[in-house]
Amino acid sequence: MDRSDQRLYPNENGGHSPRPNLSRRTLLAGSAAVGTAATAGCLGDGGSGDDTGDGQPSGELVNRPTMFVFNTGDGTVSLVDVGTDTVVATRSIGMTASFPSNQFSPKLTDDPEKPLWLNVDDGVRAVAAGSLEQLAERETGSGANWQEQTPDGDAVVVSAREPAHRQLKIDADRESDSFGDVTGEIERASEGGRGDNDGPGPCDVTIHPDGEYAYVPDLFGDTLTVIDIEAFEIATQIDVESEGGTAPEPWMGTAAWDGQRLLVEHNDGSVGSESIWDLSDPAAPVEQSRLTPADGLGEGPLTSEIGPDSEFGYVFTPGTNDVSVVDLAAGEVDDRLGLGGSAFVGSWDPDRTKLYVPVQTSDEVAVIDSERREIVDTIDVGPEPYGVTAATVRIETDGDTAEGLPSLEQLTGEYETTYCIGECACGHEL
Repeated sequence: MDRSDQRLYPNENGGHSPRPNLSRRTLLAGSAAVGTAATAGCLGDGGSGDDTGDGQPSGELVNRPTMFVFNTGDGTVSLVDVGTDTVVATRSIGMTASFPSNQFSPKLTDDPEKPLWLNVDDGVRAVAAGSLEQLAERETGSGANWQEQTPDGDAVVVSAREPAHRQLKIDADRESDSFGDVTGEIERASEGGRGDNDGPGPCDVTIHPDGEYAYVPDLFGDTLTVIDIEAFEIATQIDVESEGGTAPEPWMGTAAWDGQRLLVEHNDGSVGSESIWDLSDPAAPVEQSRLTPADGLGEGPLTSEIGPDSEFGYVFTPGTNDVSVVDLAAGEVDDRLGLGGSAFVGSWDPDRTKLYVPVQTSDEVAVIDSERREIVDTIDVGPEPYGVTAATVRIETDGDTAEGLPSLEQLTGEYETTYCIGECACGHEL
């Protein structure tokens, strides 16, 4: 397998040296060894921050839309209040995530016991929104994973890239006896992949708002795979056309809230491209247009989000340190929003009024207003933020900040990592 592409394999060929991974058992032992210093910044020391013994801190339940920003530099999570756009807590949780489920999860996570779904280490995790304690863990056989929760919250669909080349469906219903169990699986290695790749490389997953179909761009298969979620089988597979003689390399995608269009990012050539697909028939997407930097698109499109009215797409283009705003109906670039650093993902708040974009290279989050389609604020967070998702609740405790306290990385030298594309501070290797 060719691992010369630094966007796919940033730790290869002299790239960023990875942090050593930490098993769950070692993490727990290390946490006990360092004592209260490691936990003081998480739940507080006494008072309303004491743990109740059931995995929940005993602080006040706050019904406030909250962004969870995962800082890959030290394994902390910054909690940002959406109303004030300020960091209200920073917690060390011994792990970090780059592509948390964020399409429907922000509205679904309305209780402190509800899960946030994260890609950590060699699989996916569910952590409670209130305590950030682990609820479920599932290894996938791959170090590169993406997951998305269905609109009803009952399931999570997972794409596990190489070497697994596998789709999984996981029970995400907290009331179910099989919560966290795999309820469906599609083995895809037999499809093969471009060159010497040993499978199609399912990379990312996005779900149609009616919850019937999931869309998976296949990085090494040059296909767009449509999965019937209920039957959990491939419904359709579309060959993605090459433009300019290079492999199209589709790798990320986002379905619009109205279910009419789909954005797909491509790793083709040296600068990448963006395609817009018609979902009039949700089971059979049709490509409408493709944008490149020659059309005003930023370089290196990685992921995207779509505005609440489904009229504009926001494509994160870290190659030019900006966000490309795409008019979906016109099929053209409307604007470019400079970030002053590299950002790879973003997430809407639960009401989809603001888009939060972690800028990994400047340790801040840019806030984009959906009506004005412009950056209206920046928020200082922890080191090297990458992934972000949201919930409508949080647990608020006294002394709930890690500022001035040693992180788990400082105390143990390790924490559980995640796979990143491009600028990789996460340290995870496949």
